[in-house]
Amino acid sequence: MNSALLVIDVQESFRARPSWQAVSAPDIAERAARLAAAARARGDMVVWVLHAEPGTGDPFDPDLGHVRLMDGLAPAPGEPVVTKTSRNAFTTTNLQQLLTAAGVTGLTVCGIQTEQCCETTARLAADLGYAVTFVTDATATFPIAHRDAPPGQSLAETLADPRTLTTDQIITRTEYALAGRFATIATLADLTPAAAVV
Repeated sequence: MNSALLVIDVQESFRARPSWQAVSAPDIAERAARLAAAARARGDMVVWVLHAEPGTGDPFDPDLGHVRLMDGLAPAPGEPVVTKTSRNAFTTTNLQQLLTAAGVTGLTVCGIQTEQCCETTARLAADLGYAVTFVTDATATFPIAHRDAPPGQSLAETLADPRTLTTDQIITRTEYALAGRFATIATLADLTPAAAVV
């Protein structure tokens, strides 16, 4: 099976938001780099995905300069970088064409956010016929405010609200939703030798 690693949205946009203080994996760039190094060592394709929201004036607006890989990450020569404007990595990019041209049938997913772009991409990839591996501890997410929380509340208010979903709860829910249906759940240790470096 030809395989590819998708590194989804591990970009500076997230560090530019106040919610970064509550991220589940502050070292997500290092985790993604370990997976990329291991994928290269196996001869797997590595695809880098960025998320852009042009014209919004927020950290995902390319005009602000944050829509770039986090410091410490760099594609190797020949590794594609695609920029999406949807939550999944397929709909607004040429990702499927790239994978098809390379004969890829298996995908490994990591990145930000666990339950949004990563999970959505994994679900769609499974529907497209790819064998998907979801590396949960190489994804990152943030607490989610309750649907009835007042708009515009601060991060401190969100964290203090007992109705807020914690990052652990989000990660567990994602694993339950994906396992046995859309993806095989794996860990960083499962896929990277102890000595894997960038």
